[in-house]
Amino acid sequence: MILLISDLHLEQERPDITRAFLHFLSTRARQAEALYILGDFFEVWVGDDAITPFQRSIADALKQLSESGTAIFLMHGNRDFMIGKGFCREAGCTLLKDPSVVEMGGESVLLMHGDSLCTRDENYMRLRRYLRNPLTLWVLRNLPLRTRHKLARKLRNESRAQTRMKASDIVDVTPDEVTRVMAQHSVKTLIHGHTHRPAVHKLQVNEAPARRIVLGDWDRQGWALQVDENGFNQAAFNLEAIAS
Repeated sequence: MILLISDLHLEQERPDITRAFLHFLSTRARQAEALYILGDFFEVWVGDDAITPFQRSIADALKQLSESGTAIFLMHGNRDFMIGKGFCREAGCTLLKDPSVVEMGGESVLLMHGDSLCTRDENYMRLRRYLRNPLTLWVLRNLPLRTRHKLARKLRNESRAQTRMKASDIVDVTPDEVTRVMAQHSVKTLIHGHTHRPAVHKLQVNEAPARRIVLGDWDRQGWALQVDENGFNQAAFNLEAIAS
């Protein structure tokens, strides 16, 4: 069994999500061969050198899961793209490139966070290219901690304000980009998060049936995609029931 989740946006201000995630790690994830976390695991990450006690407690829980035998793979999201090798060592997980093709369910599957598919949001795509530039990342990691926190708050506030003002199709994936990327990687299944719109979309890639599975976020409820002998099945669960 393989489990995939994304967009938990973990932060100390949401203890309900944290409790539900820790319960998930100590129960369901213990039965899994592998756990894939496809981005926006944390609400914000300003650098491995700035890890907080809360974030370290999450790393410790992941490490325990890893030591129990479950392989953990973590992909950057748009909120936590500065997670580095230091955190991954502490958490016992492997940093996964975006995009990556992995074997699961008897086929090659393309995994992405999903933000790079939203090409109609031209302002965001320009910002993404700038922030992911290796030189920019080096500069960001060497800024004073206070400056990094201030910049992170500014980017989060601007992102929330702009998202509310944009049309829904602008902040969703671009269909042509989806089929282009899937054809480029020769896959029939794409799994991603980011949009917070859990669904399975049927489509055609190179005139063959294909599908795009969108992972749900953890906010009002949690979501996990399970891959096993019964196929690819995503289901929601009540955060409060688990967290209580």
